[in-house]
Parts: sequence; C-alpha cells; structure tokens
Amino acid sequence: MDVPRRTETQPEASVAQNTGVKSAEGMHACPSCSSVLVQPANWHEQGDGQWSVELRCPECEWWGLDSYSQSEVDHYDEELDRGGQELIEDLRALTRANMEEEADRLAGALASDCILPEDF
Repeated sequence: MDVPRRTETQPEASVAQNTGVKSAEGMHACPSCSSVLVQPANWHEQGDGQWSVELRCPECEWWGLDSYSQSEVDHYDEELDRGGQELIEDLRALTRANMEEEADRLAGALASDCILPEDF
C-alpha cells in the first residue's frame, strides 16, 4: 500500500498528543468524530505481530499513532478494500448516468434537427 506520509501541515507534536486513543469500532473509525473514513498515513511492523500505525481522519483532521495487532490490521485492510469497492461501484454508476444523459441529449438534438452535416 502506497500512502502519503504526514505533510508539513501536520506537525509531529499533534500526532504525539493523540497517541494511545483508539476507537472502539476499529481502526477505520475516528475516536474524535466517529467518521468511518480514517486513512492510514504511515505504518511499520514492530515484530511479534504488532504494527505501529499512524492514522488520519479527513473529516475532523484527527491524527493518531498507536500499536495494533495483526488481526486489527487485517480487519482494517478488509474495511479499506470494502470502501475502495464502494467507490468503484459509485464511479461506475455515475459514469453510466452521465453517459445516458449525454446519449439522451444527442438523441433529442438529432430528432429536432439541431445537428446538421456542417456541424461535423
């Protein structure tokens, strides 16, 4: 997973002050605002099945750094995959709706003789 690292707008001190705060719902949920859009910002394996993971909430700008078990990380990875699949499905539906609208407008323009040979 290639994820951007902390930017200059997120100082190290503010991550440190959120260390140790976990949501009861899992890594994907923000402990500050309950958003389920929490994103991984940085991570590394600590050994013994533990991962140090830095998380960021895009809605309230909460940042947290904590240690998580392999099973917690696996569950989080499944949530990220599920969310990615939802985004792909939404994109496909939106693309289809836009294409249908364009096709309807073209058909209407053709039916009303608004498109002439010299338009091409």
